[in-house]
Amino acid sequence: MRFQGKTVLVTGGSRGIGRAISEAFGREGAQVIINYSPEADAGVYRNAAEEAVKAIVAAGGEALAYPANVAEPSEVGAMIEDATARYGPVEILVNNAGICPFSDFLDLTPELWNQVFAVNLRGTFLCSQAVARIMIERKIQGRIICISSIGAVAGTAFQSHYCATKAGINLFVKSIATALGPSGITVNAVMPGAILTDINRQFFKENPEVERDYLRKIPVGRLGVPHDIAGPVLFLASEEAGYINGATLLVDGGFAAHL
Repeated sequence: MRFQGKTVLVTGGSRGIGRAISEAFGREGAQVIINYSPEADAGVYRNAAEEAVKAIVAAGGEALAYPANVAEPSEVGAMIEDATARYGPVEILVNNAGICPFSDFLDLTPELWNQVFAVNLRGTFLCSQAVARIMIERKIQGRIICISSIGAVAGTAFQSHYCATKAGINLFVKSIATALGPSGITVNAVMPGAILTDINRQFFKENPEVERDYLRKIPVGRLGVPHDIAGPVLFLASEEAGYINGATLLVDGGFAAHL
C-alpha cells in the first residue's frame, strides 16, 4: 500500500498499458482518475474505463473514469479541477495517452502527423504543466511519469510520426525535470519495448514474420505485456525513487542490449 491516499491521474488509462498502471496504483491504495478519450470509439473507451474502475473497486480501491481530450487545454483544466475537488490535488501524474496509427512514411499525411503529435506530445505538455502548477502552488513534492517508447531511439518505417513524438517526450522530460526539480517534483520516462497491446496486436496477427523477428531479438524470449510496464512506473512514483529525476528507463526485455 505504498500509495495509500495518494491521488493519481493516468491519461489514456482505460486500456493496455494505461489500464495495467491504473489497476496497479489502485491495488496499492491510490485514488485513481482513469482518463479516456471522449472522441474516437468513445463507447469502447468509456466501457473499458468503467471496467477498470470496477476492477479497482472490487480490489478495495477507489477510482473514477473521466473523459477528456488531453490535447485540449479546456478539457485538461476541467479534468484536473474536478479531480482536485473530488480527491484533492493530483500528486502523481502518468502521461500515458498515446496513439500510433501505423503508416508507411510515403503515405503519411500532414493530418495524421498532426493528430499523433496532438495526443502524444501536446497532451503530455498540457497535462504536465497543469498538474505541475498545482503541485507548486500547494507545495506538493509530486511525481510526473511519461510513457515514452523504444521508438524514441530506434525508428521503424511505419512509425515515423510516433517515433518523433516519443523522442520529443524524452527531451521534454529532461527539460522539465530541471525546471521542476527545485520544487521537489521529479519527472521521468519509461520506454517500453515491444509490448503486446491494442495498438500492435492486429499488426502482429497480420504480420507473423515481424513478430517472429522480434522474438528472435528479445533475450527474455517473449513480447512484453502491460503489467511489465506498470511495475517500473510505480517504482518511479514511489519514495524509493525520490532521487531519480530526468531519467529515461528502457523496459524492453533486453531488445536494445541484444542489438
